[in-house]
Amino acid sequence: MKGTYLGEFEELVLLAVALLHDDAYGLGILDEIEAKSGRTVTISTIHSTLNRLEKKGLLTSYMGGATTARGGRSKRFFEITASGRKALIHAHKLRNTMWDGIPQAVWQVS
Repeated sequence: MKGTYLGEFEELVLLAVALLHDDAYGLGILDEIEAKSGRTVTISTIHSTLNRLEKKGLLTSYMGGATTARGGRSKRFFEITASGRKALIHAHKLRNTMWDGIPQAVWQVS
């Protein structure tokens, strides 16, 4: 799948967007990645990755309604596109194929 190569962090962000489904916004994505991976992530890293994935056509975004809890500001929500789903499926299949190909001897303790 030329042009859809995903770096590890890009894959984590896409997975978080898929996991959060209708509630995928910057801080929620950050919280999901930190909770599942144990990594500390900055919001600027999340936003730059989201922008990159959107430019690649793997995500789309839209603005939610303004809320008083956010001082009248709107949240930017993200959705995975058909191309994003294909990229995740490809990455999943590739990883599984490679994992399945590891000889048992590798796992034997010497």
